[in-house]
Amino acid sequence: MTKKMTFEWHLRMRMAERGMFQTSDLVKPLAERGIVLSREQIYRLVTTPPQRLSMDVFAALCDILACAPNDLIEIKVAGTATTKAAGATRLPQVRRSTIRRPDLS
Repeated sequence: MTKKMTFEWHLRMRMAERGMFQTSDLVKPLAERGIVLSREQIYRLVTTPPQRLSMDVFAALCDILACAPNDLIEIKVAGTATTKAAGATRLPQVRRSTIRRPDLS
Protein backbone atom coordinates (compact mmCIF):
# COMPACT_ATOMS: atom_id res chain seq x y z
CA MET A 1 0.00 0.00 0.00
CA THR A 2 1.44 3.37 -1.01
CA LYS A 3 0.46 6.72 0.40
CA LYS A 4 0.96 10.04 -1.31
CA MET A 5 2.08 12.63 1.21
CA THR A 6 1.74 16.37 0.75
CA PHE A 7 2.23 19.33 3.01
CA GLU A 8 0.91 22.82 3.56
CA TRP A 9 3.38 25.64 4.12
CA HIS A 10 2.14 28.20 6.68
CA LEU A 11 5.05 30.66 6.67
CA ARG A 12 3.01 33.59 5.36
CA MET A 13 0.30 33.02 7.99
CA ARG A 14 2.83 32.81 10.83
CA MET A 15 4.50 36.00 9.59
CA ALA A 16 1.14 37.82 9.55
CA GLU A 17 0.46 36.71 13.12
CA ARG A 18 3.69 38.52 14.08
CA GLY A 19 2.86 41.66 12.11
CA MET A 20 5.22 40.82 9.26
CA PHE A 21 3.38 41.47 6.01
CA GLN A 22 6.24 41.89 3.53
CA THR A 23 8.75 39.25 2.54
CA SER A 24 11.53 41.78 3.08
CA ASP A 25 10.62 41.75 6.80
CA LEU A 26 12.61 38.50 7.05
CA VAL A 27 15.87 39.79 5.54
CA LYS A 28 17.32 41.36 8.70
CA PRO A 29 16.14 38.72 11.24
CA LEU A 30 17.55 35.93 9.06
CA ALA A 31 20.86 37.79 8.63
CA GLU A 32 21.08 38.22 12.43
CA ARG A 33 20.98 34.42 12.66
CA GLY A 34 23.68 33.94 10.02
CA ILE A 35 21.31 33.18 7.15
CA VAL A 36 21.99 35.40 4.14
CA LEU A 37 19.37 35.03 1.40
CA SER A 38 18.55 37.38 -1.44
CA ARG A 39 15.19 39.16 -1.47
CA GLU A 40 14.16 36.91 -4.36
CA GLN A 41 15.02 33.75 -2.41
CA ILE A 42 13.05 34.97 0.60
CA TYR A 43 10.11 35.90 -1.65
CA ARG A 44 10.03 32.35 -3.08
CA LEU A 45 10.39 30.87 0.41
CA VAL A 46 7.36 32.83 1.63
CA THR A 47 5.13 32.54 -1.43
CA THR A 48 5.71 28.94 -2.57
CA PRO A 49 6.10 25.77 -0.52
CA PRO A 50 9.77 24.76 -0.61
CA GLN A 51 10.68 21.30 -1.89
CA ARG A 52 14.08 21.46 -0.19
CA LEU A 53 14.86 23.57 2.85
CA SER A 54 18.04 23.88 4.86
CA MET A 55 17.58 22.89 8.49
CA ASP A 56 19.49 26.06 9.45
CA VAL A 57 16.93 28.20 7.59
CA PHE A 58 14.03 26.18 9.05
CA ALA A 59 15.39 26.56 12.60
CA ALA A 60 15.96 30.31 12.05
CA LEU A 61 12.37 30.75 10.82
CA CYS A 62 11.05 28.94 13.88
CA ASP A 63 13.16 31.17 16.13
CA ILE A 64 12.16 34.41 14.37
CA LEU A 65 8.47 33.54 14.47
CA ALA A 66 8.62 31.95 17.96
CA CYS A 67 6.90 28.83 16.70
CA ALA A 68 7.42 25.08 16.52
CA PRO A 69 8.28 23.29 13.25
CA ASN A 70 4.76 21.85 13.00
CA ASP A 71 3.38 25.41 13.07
CA LEU A 72 5.16 26.08 9.75
CA ILE A 73 4.55 22.79 8.00
CA GLU A 74 1.45 20.59 8.12
CA ILE A 75 1.81 17.07 6.74
CA LYS A 76 -1.23 15.62 4.97
CA VAL A 77 -2.13 12.40 3.20
CA ALA A 78 -3.25 13.23 -0.33
CA GLY A 79 -6.07 11.33 -1.98
CA THR A 80 -6.57 7.64 -1.33
CA ALA A 81 -4.08 4.93 -0.67
CA THR A 82 -3.59 2.34 -3.39
CA THR A 83 -2.53 -1.26 -3.03
CA LYS A 84 0.04 -2.59 -5.45
CA ALA A 85 1.03 -6.24 -5.60
CA ALA A 86 4.73 -7.00 -5.49
CA GLY A 87 6.14 -7.24 -9.00
CA ALA A 88 2.83 -6.29 -10.57
CA THR A 89 2.94 -4.14 -13.65
CA ARG A 90 0.10 -2.20 -15.08
CA LEU A 91 -0.89 -3.44 -18.51
CA PRO A 92 -2.10 -1.08 -21.18
CA GLN A 93 -5.84 -0.96 -21.55
CA VAL A 94 -7.02 -3.14 -24.45
CA ARG A 95 -9.39 -1.56 -26.90
CA ARG A 96 -11.13 -3.71 -29.46
CA SER A 97 -11.03 -2.42 -32.99
CA THR A 98 -13.64 -2.91 -35.66
CA ILE A 99 -12.64 -3.68 -39.20
CA ARG A 100 -15.03 -2.27 -41.74
CA ARG A 101 -14.75 -3.46 -45.27
CA PRO A 102 -16.13 -1.48 -48.13
CA ASP A 103 -19.15 -2.97 -49.82
CA LEU A 104 -17.77 -4.70 -52.94
CA SER A 105 -21.08 -5.18 -54.74
